[in-house]
Amino acid sequence: MTVTRLVTIDDAAQLADLVTLNREFLAPWEPMRPDDYFTRHGQQAIISDALGRCEAGTTLPHVILGAAGEIVGRITLNGIVRGPFQSCSVGYWVSAESNGQGRATAALGHIVAIAFGGLGLHRIQAETLEHNLKSQRVLERNGFVRIGLAPRYLCIAGRWQDHLIYQVINTSYEEPRAANGSDQ
Repeated sequence: MTVTRLVTIDDAAQLADLVTLNREFLAPWEPMRPDDYFTRHGQQAIISDALGRCEAGTTLPHVILGAAGEIVGRITLNGIVRGPFQSCSVGYWVSAESNGQGRATAALGHIVAIAFGGLGLHRIQAETLEHNLKSQRVLERNGFVRIGLAPRYLCIAGRWQDHLIYQVINTSYEEPRAANGSDQ
């Protein structure tokens, strides 16, 4: 069963409807959004930007799918950095109607497999508000461990708020070898 897929421009109308319907539900967990964010045009612009960053290799924007294949949320690998870092950050949300059904947990598991498999990343970081216990459980069920607290980390719901920082490390990641192939 497919739980996520790459977002497309054709998803804009459905995402606009979904974020509009869930505007109040998502407000405590997200930055304040301009009214245009909740329109098809606004979602098209967001998707277009994300797909451009995807082509550049710095973002992987997916939608989260419900049981019938409908869009129920978003999950994105952001800030993909190569070189010695091989790391990124992940963000996700699901609709109020889909909350508590394991959709975010399954989607995160799927995106972690992509990050550590096809993308070959070493580490994924996630940030969550201190009082967002549901998101913390989603992270922990996918092997993320808490590594610290970032004071006043993001401006969420109109104010700078502290965030717990989580990470998961790709334990099957092979250590890079020296350019000449020696271990010295």
